Amino acid sequence: MDRFPALLASTAMGVYLLLVVGATTAVTGAADACVGWPLCDGGLATTGPALVALGHRAVAAVVGLFVLVTAAVAVRVRPSRRVAAALAAATLLFPLQAGLGAFVATAGGDTVLAAVAGLSLTVRTLHLLVGLAIFGGLLAALAWELERRTGDPTDTPTDPPSGPEEADAPPLSEPTRPDVPAWTDRPLRRARLTATAYYRLTKPRLMWLLCLVAAAAMALAAGPSLSARTVAVTLAGGALSIGASGTFNHVLERDIDRRMQRTNDRPLAVDLVSVPNAVAFGVVLSALSLGLFATVNLLAAVLGLVAILFYSVVYTLILKPNTVQNTVVGGAAGALPALIGWAAVTGTVGLGGLAVAALIFLWTPAHFYNLALAYEDDYERAGFPMMPVVRGETTTRRHILWYLGATLSVAAALVGLTRLDTLYAVVGVSLGAVFLWAVVRLHYERDESAAFRAFHASNAYLGTLLLAAVVDALVV
Repeated sequence: MDRFPALLASTAMGVYLLLVVGATTAVTGAADACVGWPLCDGGLATTGPALVALGHRAVAAVVGLFVLVTAAVAVRVRPSRRVAAALAAATLLFPLQAGLGAFVATAGGDTVLAAVAGLSLTVRTLHLLVGLAIFGGLLAALAWELERRTGDPTDTPTDPPSGPEEADAPPLSEPTRPDVPAWTDRPLRRARLTATAYYRLTKPRLMWLLCLVAAAAMALAAGPSLSARTVAVTLAGGALSIGASGTFNHVLERDIDRRMQRTNDRPLAVDLVSVPNAVAFGVVLSALSLGLFATVNLLAAVLGLVAILFYSVVYTLILKPNTVQNTVVGGAAGALPALIGWAAVTGTVGLGGLAVAALIFLWTPAHFYNLALAYEDDYERAGFPMMPVVRGETTTRRHILWYLGATLSVAAALVGLTRLDTLYAVVGVSLGAVFLWAVVRLHYERDESAAFRAFHASNAYLGTLLLAAVVDALVV
């Protein structure tokens, strides 16, 4: 890739590393073990926590050098005005960030600067917010610079999709699989295929990740005291609710599924499962799910019902076929398991649960837009107004980077809001860098392979991050 965007990406991740390490230092109490600045009490650290605090300051010095080098290179390459403005803002904010860090180390980070709506703004909080602003400025500069170097201003479609292209739809009476006529002569094969079909109706690949979201929320809410029964019942109810939502989605989109290469072998698209049977299957799964949630508490059951209705009705019938923001707003369906998990433990929707939900909500577009790029022709043929179809690929790639930055920011803020430690920090920074690398490569390569690479990187990032959160929260 070009050197200047590579330098911008490296500097942005350096600032992100500084943010996560700083938040971890504050949460673990390491900052209190090293009073004074730039050294501890005028000397070198002698204890483990103090060494961690000194390490954070050393990282800040290195990252500050990267910021200065990036600004100097920008002067030479003469980027666009908005890139220069974003980079200048980040560069000018960095000394303020360092000054706030010095104040935290010498005078205490709990000093209250202001109180708004009952919430206190402390120096430590302002220190984190300025760091997030620096990270946002660098990421904005990177997004605009990549768009300038790799974007195509002519790729925006002139006409939005008006509906499915009927001419491309295969005749409904034509069997999609060559062995369909043999099913009646091979009952064992039909039974196996039918069982597999019902399993596929539940969207199992989506199920494991959303159950992991609920598990992370429960672990963060309860810590080591988390009840095994609560985990088992909540995850079982969650798996069933996801299966019910997936089944209703199959039912409602069966005609469109026949027209898309990605989905034309789904059970209802090939008539392996009848519509009445699928509906009955979804209803049974819903009832079992809500019954399990109700044994935990009423709020979990209500949120479970909202999740099923939102994905099946609001997203599938209203958002997906009618608005380009379907993926963004539809991300609430994936965020609800975080609220269910938190409510299952606490009986309320707390700030920590909302933070985990925000992480999933913002991650969803950064994740799914890659798939939308890979299957752009499929979605256009089906008449879905996905971002690449309506706004073009250049805009979609820029939005992936925006939402990736927002996701990383919330992931860093989670350190200060919940019980997270070193493992979470290491995973968040390392796999966040891999995710960013895949998205930058997507800007340069602009093909299906690059889109799938970024898609899989997003899955790896979130799945491993949530596992790290569970381990950090449960291990004292």
